[in-house]
Amino acid sequence: RDLFLIENQLTGYIPPEIGNLTNLTWLYLWGNQLTGEIPSEIWNLTNLTNLALDYNQLTGEIPSEIGNLINLDVLGLSRNELTGEIPPEIGNLTNLERLYLDYNQLTGDIPQEVCDLIESNSLHINYNILPGNNLTNTCE
Repeated sequence: RDLFLIENQLTGYIPPEIGNLTNLTWLYLWGNQLTGEIPSEIWNLTNLTNLALDYNQLTGEIPSEIGNLINLDVLGLSRNELTGEIPPEIGNLTNLERLYLDYNQLTGDIPQEVCDLIESNSLHINYNILPGNNLTNTCE
């Protein structure tokens, strides 16, 4: 039920077939050289409690379908090349304890739904293209 492929120098895209692993609870692919967009099939893995795709070269936007992962405790997407705005649907993830979105190219305001959900010490969004100082991006 857990898949850990950490720092294995994996390259290329995350295969869409990953969506067939419907019983996954932990998916850790961080520290590789994965490229391209996060396959939409990942947003259907509703049993996930931990998703860590940090430290890759993933591109594209974080889609609103991220709100489907209602069992997530930890979401790690930091140190990629993600663009666009932070989707307010992250606010649907009511079990979320830690959110890592730092070191991407995210723009726009931090959605209030995200601010309401995450304590500031568990929300890592620095070093994006967000309003304010990159050292002190916080929710108001």
